[in-house]
Amino acid sequence: MDPTSHRPAFEAAGEPGDDLQIMRELARHCTRCDLYRHATHLVFGEGPPDVDVVLVGEQSGDKKDLAARPFVGPAALLLDRCLENAGIDRARCYVTNAVKHFKWEARGKRRIHKRPSTTEVTACSVWLEREVAAVRPHVVVALGATAVRAVLGRSLPVGRTRGQVLESTLGVPAVTTVHPASVVRLRDAAERSAALAGLVADLRVAAATARGNGDGVDRAPGP
Repeated sequence: MDPTSHRPAFEAAGEPGDDLQIMRELARHCTRCDLYRHATHLVFGEGPPDVDVVLVGEQSGDKKDLAARPFVGPAALLLDRCLENAGIDRARCYVTNAVKHFKWEARGKRRIHKRPSTTEVTACSVWLEREVAAVRPHVVVALGATAVRAVLGRSLPVGRTRGQVLESTLGVPAVTTVHPASVVRLRDAAERSAALAGLVADLRVAAATARGNGDGVDRAPGP
C-alpha cells in the first residue's frame, strides 16, 4: 500500500473481523497527514466485527496515545454509564476516533491536546469510512465538533444538530451530541447534571434508531 494515496489498497477478506485486522495493520503505516511524525501510536478503533452503534470521538488524547486504545479514562467511564442509561449495549458498540493520531503541543513536560484541522480530519476519513463499512452499524454517533465534521462531511455546531437523526457521509444514519470529556470538565453540579441528561437523551435517539424506531432521517441544517 502507498500510505500517502487517497485510498488505501484494501481487499475485503470475507469476514468483517478479518477486514478490521487488515485495516488495522495497514493503518499502522499511514502517513496521509503529518500527525504520525509526533504520535506514539496510531490508535485504531475497537469493538466486535458486527455492531449496532459506532461511536466516533475526536482523536486520541495523551493517555490514549500511550495506551494505543480509544476512549480510556474518566470520559470513557462516563460514556459507558450514559450508554447504559440510554439502553445501548456497550458490547454491541464499536468505538473509534475521527483522527487516529494524537495532535499535541509541548508545554513544559506535558503534551497538550490541539484540535485537528479540517485537512487532518479529511486525510483520516478513509479509515473511518472503512471501519463503518466493515462493522455495518445501524447508526453512527458523532461525539463533539470534530466527529461531527468527520461524520457529516462539514463543520456544524453541535448545538444545532444534536439529538437529531441526520444523513451522514458514511451511508448510515447519524446522531450528534457532545463529547463526554466536555461533561467531565464541568465543575458546577447543576451544569454537569444537565449536561449528563442531555447526553443520555441524545444517545436514546441513537438507541431508537439502532432498533429501527427512529422518526426518519433529516438533512443537516445549512451553514
